[in-house]
Amino acid sequence: MKKEIKKAVEAYQCPGCISGYNTECFEKSPHSEACGKHRAGTLVTGIGKVFLGLPKGFNRLGVGFGSEDNMAIQLMEKFGDWGPYNHFNVPAWKYQKDGHTLVRGLSPRTNRPFLHIYLEECADKIECFEVTDQLISEID
Repeated sequence: MKKEIKKAVEAYQCPGCISGYNTECFEKSPHSEACGKHRAGTLVTGIGKVFLGLPKGFNRLGVGFGSEDNMAIQLMEKFGDWGPYNHFNVPAWKYQKDGHTLVRGLSPRTNRPFLHIYLEECADKIECFEVTDQLISEID
């Protein structure tokens, strides 16, 4: 596993994961560079499960999403490593963090949220609402 991918998995996926707290249990996802064994293990009353390694607003799985139905985190090295955003995969929020771009969106046809993390700054290539540090600080 490449060093930058390992650092991203350790930062975004390992905290709070029920499969393990470090990359010793890493198993590559068939869909991206993320860990395919990752499962959120932190439950917050009234909110549901959360990903501990992600900023507020990007860390919630959504109501009704259990361990078998997790919103998958997809890690990509660069923009373009994943298919196009369109009417089947609609980005809603984008956020730049530590040189990475996080994109939260919805696949309306399947009624599933998604979270894409690009290991580069590419927010200028994605059309949706840009979340600021100020907004992150205001999210409960």
